[in-house]
Amino acid sequence: MVGQPFVLGVNYWPRRKAMYWWTDFDAGEVREEFALIREIGLNVVRVFLLWDDFQPTPDAVSRECLTHLRTVCDIAAENGLKLDITFFTGHMSGPNWSPRWLLDPTGEIPARWVRQVVSGGQVVAGGYRNSYHDPIALDAERLLLRTVVGALSDHPAVWMWNLGNEPDLFAIPNDPASGRAWVREMVGLIKAIDPHHPVTCGLHVASLIDDVNLRINDVYAETDVAVMHAYPMYAEGWAMHDLDPDFVPFTCALTSALCGKPTLMEEFGGCTAPDHGASQVWEWVSYGRNKKQFMASEEALAEYLQAVLPRLLKVGATGAMVWCFADYVPELWDKPPCEEARHERFFGLVRPDGSLKPHAQVLKDFAATQPLVQAASRQVHLDITPEEYYQDPVRHAVRLYREQFLKS
Repeated sequence: MVGQPFVLGVNYWPRRKAMYWWTDFDAGEVREEFALIREIGLNVVRVFLLWDDFQPTPDAVSRECLTHLRTVCDIAAENGLKLDITFFTGHMSGPNWSPRWLLDPTGEIPARWVRQVVSGGQVVAGGYRNSYHDPIALDAERLLLRTVVGALSDHPAVWMWNLGNEPDLFAIPNDPASGRAWVREMVGLIKAIDPHHPVTCGLHVASLIDDVNLRINDVYAETDVAVMHAYPMYAEGWAMHDLDPDFVPFTCALTSALCGKPTLMEEFGGCTAPDHGASQVWEWVSYGRNKKQFMASEEALAEYLQAVLPRLLKVGATGAMVWCFADYVPELWDKPPCEEARHERFFGLVRPDGSLKPHAQVLKDFAATQPLVQAASRQVHLDITPEEYYQDPVRHAVRLYREQFLKS
């Protein structure tokens, strides 16, 4: 890894369509936005296969969505971009988007912190079956992987296959062994079809500060690539402040310490105050609960990225992918996720009108330096075993951050 190009990328939903783009697909829109991504100097785009759209029934993959995905791949290749293709989405930006055939109206939701369930584009009541253990779901997962990987394994735009987006937020395996066994099976299935492209699983900070049965050391023992998603404004109580520039690099360093692999920062960034506003805190009722959210000024978020990117190089990270491409147009604000999760409207590199925010220029300037992956000069030295770590993960994470990393 050392000496290879440092990956710079973005997580993508179209600004005019958001999570609804697969059923309202516009190749011209994708072509326009991918050209802008390339102009900024980014080279990887992460796209999400909304599970309900791609598999409307458990025994069939949508031909229409698969055709759209191939078109996305073609457009990416035309622009010299590579794709991080994420399966089983699942959790996204607040709601859990469940396949309609997985729903169980009288059942529970097999995860913690679930805010809202959406299926068929509509908010629904009740729960759904556990996708790590339900036989119908497991067969459906195998079919989706076989179909998509089989169709696209030789496409020049494919960069990496991804088994999920913060998957513990959609469902939690019954125990760590089950979580690892699921990852092992799914990676093995992909590798049997496509031995050439790497596979990962999009874990986030929950796998560092809680035992959600998708442990860093277990999951990334089975995958080719380790990744992390982290936001200091969501880490009240142990990040030093909302735009703490050391927090994201630390989570990469801790992930690497737990699994023994260099880590890609697959999601980081922040939401900005609209209309060029100053940094502020919003308060509203979201999903029936009081919500408080820091909204950075555009200039403050640009300064934050400017501070984080070189720190990621120092921890030996393999790349950085910002969340996300676009603020969403007002026409989407009365739909999930924007209706309840109002801050999700303003996470973009570009504003709703398509103009660039200042942190897009920060990324462009950093890309122009042609950064390379470095040997880690700033590390976390794990002084306990992973098994001991997961006996009290939040205490150990905070301890290692404050007593070791910040002093390094």
